[in-house]
Amino acid sequence: MTTAIMTAEKDEAATSDQTAATAPRAENRQPHPGRADGGRQGKGQQQRRRQNEGRSRKLDINGWLILDKPIGMTSTHAVAVVKRIFNARKAGHAGTLDPLASGILPIALGEGTKTVPYVMDGRKAYAFTVSWGAETNTDDTEGEVTARSDRRPTREEVEALLPRFTGELMQVPPRFSAIKIDGERAYDLARDGEEVELAARPVLIHRLTLVEHTGDTSTLEAECGKGTYVRAIARDLGRAIGCLGHVATLRRTRVGPFRLDRTISLAALQELSHKPPVDNEPGETVDDRTIAPALLSQVLLPVETALDDIPALAVNRADAVRLARGQTVLLRGRDAPIIEGPLAVTCQGRLVAVADLEAGEIVARRVFNLSGAH
Repeated sequence: MTTAIMTAEKDEAATSDQTAATAPRAENRQPHPGRADGGRQGKGQQQRRRQNEGRSRKLDINGWLILDKPIGMTSTHAVAVVKRIFNARKAGHAGTLDPLASGILPIALGEGTKTVPYVMDGRKAYAFTVSWGAETNTDDTEGEVTARSDRRPTREEVEALLPRFTGELMQVPPRFSAIKIDGERAYDLARDGEEVELAARPVLIHRLTLVEHTGDTSTLEAECGKGTYVRAIARDLGRAIGCLGHVATLRRTRVGPFRLDRTISLAALQELSHKPPVDNEPGETVDDRTIAPALLSQVLLPVETALDDIPALAVNRADAVRLARGQTVLLRGRDAPIIEGPLAVTCQGRLVAVADLEAGEIVARRVFNLSGAH
């Protein structure tokens, strides 16, 4: 298995012109009477310079962080926080999670960003509570109530309708969604007061079950494919029953191969970022916002973890070099595998590429630079 790796960019930190302009001239600085502190001043300046250089360097960190996103934070903000904590050069997430939702937000770092599409295409699972008796313009508690109903469904009524919302069906996305209309996000248009009309689109809901029912609320679990909106499920259930409804709470419990048992909270991640490296050089200071290299293996999953759901194919070193150069590799012999769709190509346990098999040839679609990782 490939482990997360980290290398520092070899560039020099910029010197602050303001510091240079306001600092007293060296010949005018005199030590305090009775104090031989000249040496300590020089040492302090070296420490500050090391710290500033450490903050300015961006690191090549490769892997997946499975964040348990807290309520109230946008997915974009969560990625920015994680990127800052790791001082990472590159980061992105695999599927937006609404600010009012909590749960799994997979964040890819470095070479892991090349596997984002394969995670987003995987199944997702949610646990959510529907509040009956009102519909909102956002289909959750963040929006304004647009209609009310005094009717409340029975448990039997809810359960009887679930098969209608399972399998392949057409779903109209919420008006407050990230779908683009003529280049504009639907939620931006809706916030500006414009009328937003979104066309129904096909979605796949593998499983929808009722977990708890209190009369005013129902808690359900859903397992669905890419592009499914849980808020739309709650809205459409309420309309079908005739009592109206919206999402009160939402928690994502699975994204592709990632589940809750692999998550880390933002609080735990920030706590780790305050721990210094195991081996500090004498006088070296550490930016307390970043995670020490020795702790990376505790929080990052290997890049190839994102590809657990696709077939794997091992090649020799010569073929791995060809694929890394963008060349194809011919599979010979009657024992050559017959594989449809993407496959993960490895060499000596290390991820080389995500590729397709076309007419007996391996054609690389994504090549990974994970040399030195074991």
